Amino acid sequence: MRTLAALGALLAALLVAGPLIPSWLVFLLTVAFAKALVVLGLLVMMRAGLVSFGQGLYYGLGAYAAGLATNFLGITDALALVALGGLVSAIAGYVLGLVMVRYREIFFAMLSLALSMILYGILVRSVALGSTDGFNLPQPSFFGFSVNGPAGRLLVYALTVVMATGTAMMLHRFINSPAGVVGEAILTNEIRVEYLGTSVTSVLHLTYVIGATTAGLGGALIAIAAGHIDPDLAYWTTSGEFVFVAILSGIGHVAAPLLGMAVFEAIRSFAFQYSPYTWQMVVGISMLAVILFLPSGLWSLFAQRRRARGAA
Repeated sequence: MRTLAALGALLAALLVAGPLIPSWLVFLLTVAFAKALVVLGLLVMMRAGLVSFGQGLYYGLGAYAAGLATNFLGITDALALVALGGLVSAIAGYVLGLVMVRYREIFFAMLSLALSMILYGILVRSVALGSTDGFNLPQPSFFGFSVNGPAGRLLVYALTVVMATGTAMMLHRFINSPAGVVGEAILTNEIRVEYLGTSVTSVLHLTYVIGATTAGLGGALIAIAAGHIDPDLAYWTTSGEFVFVAILSGIGHVAAPLLGMAVFEAIRSFAFQYSPYTWQMVVGISMLAVILFLPSGLWSLFAQRRRARGAA
């Protein structure tokens, strides 16, 4: 209950702050929370021992589903586009998950990466989808009303933070449900879980579909926020970025990806602005510092403070 209340307070604070903060920060937080959705799904997967380097597959599918629905079907409602992106990725995750959950560790990681790069190759070679340049999306609508300019950006921001914090709340409940607890047990001792009569394959399949769905939601939101999609959404560096942030933030709490992605996007944005030729080095140094001094991720700072209060 304390976690849900904290997430609710965070959501309220973000919504109130939206009209008060500068437009560049609104966009930065919109991008950060959209991508945090992908990391939230990855967090659930990692707690069950599935480290995916191919979440760009579902991230790209969600974005392209929204883009194609807008340009070819005339669907412009933001909620419908986000729902469609999540649905397409969920279906793909369900089908591919039947095969993926048979693998573990490096084999799972490499196979997930290979699937993502297959999608990237298809998109790059598809002239109808804009090839390497991708294509633009028109301004989204909300409940049939088209809102342009700063008001439209604020609505996209509000939709994104609601989706991200709402998903975090639902995944918090999942993590503490029997399936979520079994997922952690699978990471510890998979054979013992099977002996207890629980289907490891079913639990991992559910976990994989959750990761695919949240990635699709994040991809659709990015497409709406940026107004443009291209094959780089499915490229291996994009998938690596999500794993990077999962390690940076830690997997101890569902709020960790929200914090970690916001910090990552802020570091990258300012590093690129003030040091455009060495920003990758700045990000790498930041990652190295976290690994050395906070091996459990940024969220461990809050966990340590909580333990200190309990000891006092």
